Amino acid sequence: MNTEVQSFIQKYDLLGCIQCGRCTGGCPVNTRTDLNVRRIVYDALDEDVLEELANLPEIWDCTACHTCAIRCPKGLKPMEVLVGLRNILVESGVIQPTVRDALESAFREGNPWDKPRAMRSDWMEGLEVKMAEPGVRVENLVFVCCTIAYDPRVQAIARNMVKILNKSGVDYGFLSTDESCCASEIFNLGEIGEDGLFEMMVEDNTEFLNDYDVGRIVALSPHCYDALKNQYPDLKAEVIHYTHLLKELLEEEKLTFDKEFPQKIVYHDPCFLGKQNNVYDEPRYVLSQIPGAEQVEFERNRERSLCCEGGGGRMWAETESHGERLAEIRAQDAKDLGATILAVACPFCVLTLDDAIKAKGFEEEMRVADISELLGELID
Repeated sequence: MNTEVQSFIQKYDLLGCIQCGRCTGGCPVNTRTDLNVRRIVYDALDEDVLEELANLPEIWDCTACHTCAIRCPKGLKPMEVLVGLRNILVESGVIQPTVRDALESAFREGNPWDKPRAMRSDWMEGLEVKMAEPGVRVENLVFVCCTIAYDPRVQAIARNMVKILNKSGVDYGFLSTDESCCASEIFNLGEIGEDGLFEMMVEDNTEFLNDYDVGRIVALSPHCYDALKNQYPDLKAEVIHYTHLLKELLEEEKLTFDKEFPQKIVYHDPCFLGKQNNVYDEPRYVLSQIPGAEQVEFERNRERSLCCEGGGGRMWAETESHGERLAEIRAQDAKDLGATILAVACPFCVLTLDDAIKAKGFEEEMRVADISELLGELID
């Protein structure tokens, strides 16, 4: 067996797989793509087919939702095998133009959206935003996320968080144009390895963030939260998601609401917040404090939540799929519950579910809203 294949097998513990098939059985995108995680893991043991596997179009179907890892009785992470196969393609240079452009943009501008770094803080226009300074103590350093910073639809997440933080009087600071991509999706696109872009960005971001004297880092996106919390071993500060902070503010009565909000709300668990990091209760607690709102649950919730298909690099990778999109199934489930608000806590979920509601023609009956947006609407 050649050294490259042997290293691949050891890195992803392929010999630990017992071929039970629970990964494929639980994979949400398996219902509408040709992705068979169990078969790929098994075939990867054959040194003659590793490169052939890397060229399978279905390796780009994975959303990194973590369902396969949750279901694996051996504690393996089959999704990372797919990331490893993507890395083989990245290193060979044989990748989709959209993937290539995202990686080049992350290297050049610090974001995968091909947007100028100088525009990263444009969303702050017209707001009273407190900025963090290196060496000056700040209790909550807010990490915004590339998608939130640049996409007009989800800039509302950051803008409403500023309103909430100012209203509560909490000590906070933002990073402006100095902030760079957390590299979560760079990892999922396969730019990994000793000299990979992901490792370089983790090293640079760690050095940058450690220059700040902070109590903790508050990530606005679950993707940033997951990356900073689990893939930055040398980061000094604790990392939390913004719903952790909101729960604290509500419990301490630093944040209160006078307006009634008579809506039926169903919460969609983002994979990178729930399945990846077991954050289920905080978002639900925050929603439960909205005056006049009724909270209902999807049948598939918490660790059984249906993926929206926004993660795992899927924002930049073209995939071969068939049937109804999972986000559209989610939108239909919300309508069947009579929900008027489909609440989320992730910018990718906002974008995919927004599209799904439009595709289903449900705009008149419900809307997608990040939790921060809902709370911002309750503040004068």
